[in-house]
Amino acid sequence: MTAARSARKGTLVAVISTLVVATLLAISIGSSPSWPLVQKAFFDGTYFSTSLPNVIGAFAINIQLFVLAEILILPIGLLIALARSITNPALAPLRIFATIYTDFFRGVPSILLIYVLGFGVPALRLPGVPSEPFFWALVTLVLIYSAYVSEVYRAGIESIHPSQERAARALGLTRFQALRYVVLPQALRRVVPPLLNDFIGLQKDTALVSILGVVEAFKQAQILKSANFNFTPLMVTAVIFLVITIPMTRLVDRLAAKDRAAQQGGTR
Repeated sequence: MTAARSARKGTLVAVISTLVVATLLAISIGSSPSWPLVQKAFFDGTYFSTSLPNVIGAFAINIQLFVLAEILILPIGLLIALARSITNPALAPLRIFATIYTDFFRGVPSILLIYVLGFGVPALRLPGVPSEPFFWALVTLVLIYSAYVSEVYRAGIESIHPSQERAARALGLTRFQALRYVVLPQALRRVVPPLLNDFIGLQKDTALVSILGVVEAFKQAQILKSANFNFTPLMVTAVIFLVITIPMTRLVDRLAAKDRAAQQGGTR
């Protein structure tokens, strides 16, 4: 009873303090002499409502990029993680390649890779190589996020105690069978929250491909902004991304909490 009362009191204090800070911040911003100009330039209600349908329509490209990239990233990232986990000396080149791949694509800025692949490769005019901006935007996102996701997979695999694999081998399973039937199922359950975190970043980074001329939500907002010299369409884009990413973030937190509770329950 005392614990429940204490939790309610803590929640009430948090709500009140948050409302006080938000009110003071709103008063401070609203009292600024330049606020009316900023409001008209960034938060014009009429222009917001007229821009919304166009930006939402262009956001379909972001969703398409996100879904296609995710479908490719999940298996590619897993293969890279498995390659980095190889212990057979005969397959050392695979492990070295996977390590170099991961280090390179995690270390180079995303926007630089978009420029190099999106503009540089099509400029070579190689026979049979596509030159469409959407294709190279997809390729760039897959290359970058496969490196990040592979590390998430690898961390999950290494979090499984070696005794699990040894027990499977003692039962007659090969190393591949032990990995497939014992290690990977447990590892994949553990990496769901961090994987979702990476995909939140992927969803946001689909806006970077606007520099290639792909007319997705951010590019459409830039076009509308240039036509009317008003930044409100950019705020429309921000709202759309928030509507998508905030529920995903809360889902990640919930899954992480459930995973912690399950682990704590298993250790008792």
